[in-house]
Amino acid sequence: MFGRRTGSSAAPALAPKPMPAAPARVAEPIAMPVPTEASARQRTVAPPPAPQKSEDYFRTKSMIFGALIEAIDLAQLARLDGESAREEIRDIVSEIIGLKNIVLSIAEQEELLDDICNDVLGYGPLEPLLARDDIADVMVNGAERTFIEVAGKIQLTSVRFRDNAQLMNICQRIVSQVGRRVDEASPICDARLPDGSRVNVIAPPLAIDGPALTIRKFKKDKLTLEQLVRFGAISPEGAKILQIIGKVRCNVVISGGTGSGKTTLLNCLTAYIEHDERVITCEDAAELQLQQPHVVRLETRPPNLEGSGAITMRDLVKNCLRMRPERIIVGEVRGPEAFDLLQAMNTGHDGSMGTLHANSPRECLSRIESMITMGGFALPSRTLREMITGSVDVIIQAMRLRDGSRRITHITEVLGMEGDVIITQDLLVYDILGEDANGKLIGRHRSTGVGRPRFWERARYYGEERALAAALDAAAVPEAANE
Repeated sequence: MFGRRTGSSAAPALAPKPMPAAPARVAEPIAMPVPTEASARQRTVAPPPAPQKSEDYFRTKSMIFGALIEAIDLAQLARLDGESAREEIRDIVSEIIGLKNIVLSIAEQEELLDDICNDVLGYGPLEPLLARDDIADVMVNGAERTFIEVAGKIQLTSVRFRDNAQLMNICQRIVSQVGRRVDEASPICDARLPDGSRVNVIAPPLAIDGPALTIRKFKKDKLTLEQLVRFGAISPEGAKILQIIGKVRCNVVISGGTGSGKTTLLNCLTAYIEHDERVITCEDAAELQLQQPHVVRLETRPPNLEGSGAITMRDLVKNCLRMRPERIIVGEVRGPEAFDLLQAMNTGHDGSMGTLHANSPRECLSRIESMITMGGFALPSRTLREMITGSVDVIIQAMRLRDGSRRITHITEVLGMEGDVIITQDLLVYDILGEDANGKLIGRHRSTGVGRPRFWERARYYGEERALAAALDAAAVPEAANE
């Protein structure tokens, strides 16, 4: 299929093809070994760096890579599925190694074959990191330094690229898959991988030391509330309360800092949306993973080279109202779209949800008010607060603690106004009690003793009041026992 792979196909003259497209389409980043996956989930201390590969290895790889480009037909390769293309490349590289009389051990040859396949078909040295399910974030700070987050702790890896040009090539390959671009004219880009993992690229001249690539990875197996209970992020009673909140169509805002697990929690809550509901999601980079059959996913669009054609989050949220939604879910509220989301929550789209950055439920309310004000709405402060209290039912606060663990620290109701102040009440809070010998924080979720939350009548309407009462009573048991 790929023409002759002997003779002139892998001739000693290893100059790359004269066609300019080949180097742009095929990256040649330099892959270094990464730590094995065994016991990675339990490690909180960075493993020792892997041994650096020799310059001989890189010269050998470069020579074989050049011969491969001469021997392979990229157009034909693009028509194959991933596994078939990988096998074809491995066959050709093995033949080139034999023709060139290159002496490699079996382990070295396998490592070289994997490196070259990743360069041609994937994201080069990032592939081994993306394949590991225990990694939450991949942070590339220029060609020489790559960090990962495992178990809430940041570790330096031995992964590096040949140079910043090769790293930029990988960044362009990633963002081009979703119709975005990154270059000197447009050096900031948000994109996503095919599995929904969020990608951010900031390139020179804004990034001084070379392109900075950040990937927020998603687990292959989507997390559920039951798994969050096993991880200790929420108590079983708290999970039941969250499940009821999702079922009875409360309007929910999930608040938290960067990396606190807001999107994961939002995915968990959406699992309890009925399958006969029409759900519309609005995001900057589509990362929500809803399982319902009737979901419409919308994504913002950046401006073109002329600076026009941008579609903002507010445009999407406003358009949602014309699409006959039953629930509107905003991936992240950052600006004046907060006003349109509140309007949607208050006009019959019960069960709408969104996330935003804030460090406490009270701060979340202030942030919503500030974002609406920044949008240019000249409304009195009291009017804005009345709109917030009439729209938002529940605030769920997520937090990443100093030991790297993630916890749901508050389930808070918005009750109404008393004068000019918004009144809230906590249903469930997380108390930190101390830490163990390994530095892990010890805490517990406890009920505040609220017997009938504000959404009690809503729970009764959906037939969930008994389950809600049982969950609240069970959550209060530990506190009663301590007393």
